[in-house]
Amino acid sequence: MIDDPVHEAVHRAIAEDLGEASDLTTDAIVPADARGHATLIVREDAVLAGCEAFELSFREFDIDASVRWKAKEGEWIHAGEAVATVEANLRAILTGERTALNFLQWLSGVATLTRRFVDAAAGTAIRDTRKSMPGMRALQKAAVRAGGGVNHRFGLYDAYLIKDNHIAAAGGVRAAIERARTERPGLWIEVECETLDQVREALDVGADELLLDNMDVATLRSAVELSRGRAKTEASGGVTLQTVGAIAGTGVDSISVGALTHSAGSIDFSLEVDGDAARG
Repeated sequence: MIDDPVHEAVHRAIAEDLGEASDLTTDAIVPADARGHATLIVREDAVLAGCEAFELSFREFDIDASVRWKAKEGEWIHAGEAVATVEANLRAILTGERTALNFLQWLSGVATLTRRFVDAAAGTAIRDTRKSMPGMRALQKAAVRAGGGVNHRFGLYDAYLIKDNHIAAAGGVRAAIERARTERPGLWIEVECETLDQVREALDVGADELLLDNMDVATLRSAVELSRGRAKTEASGGVTLQTVGAIAGTGVDSISVGALTHSAGSIDFSLEVDGDAARG
């Protein structure tokens, strides 16, 4: 059993690619003892993330595979730049290539989008959510950190977050908070509020943090003013790069953006094998 989430994700991805056979094309064409050298090129400006998964994708086949990075996780890289070189068994490079690039492209996309939100928010913390690819949350949250964002709770088990359906099930904000506090005294309580009346009620019951959901800028500003000195505030709901600056300007402590992990695009990388470097 693999306990590390990155190793586990890479292992699953490799198994998915190989099925119950092998890399039929590479095994037929490339001698088993051939060595190879390849260069990783980025085709667009991006924030680098997913380096560990990239490396492990080759070490699944060649434990001695060497990746030399010319940039660090979390750094901006620029179109046309040679980001890394890979030296390993040539079959390992060719068989691991797509898995390695998939992780790097996808996770660098998360980090890049996060950095753009962080820059646009100009000092207000940008948080992720649980809207992640099932089974890949640890990797996506690491990419958010690489982009300068802040991880919210990892799962349902590590913090209270009382949302609209919890409030409906409990019969109101006050009842939901009181039940949560009774169950786990002292645990931080964040509660979703959609109206100023809910904000007032949550504050009266002593909520630690308010998730201000889908409020316009004017209402957000009022909610922040009501909460000042009494509770932390987090804005959420439909946040875009075009609106995040105005939301940050209301004075909220943080802004959560589901798009970081559910809508980030893929960054264009390519891995170019040096044909002259292969040798038997």
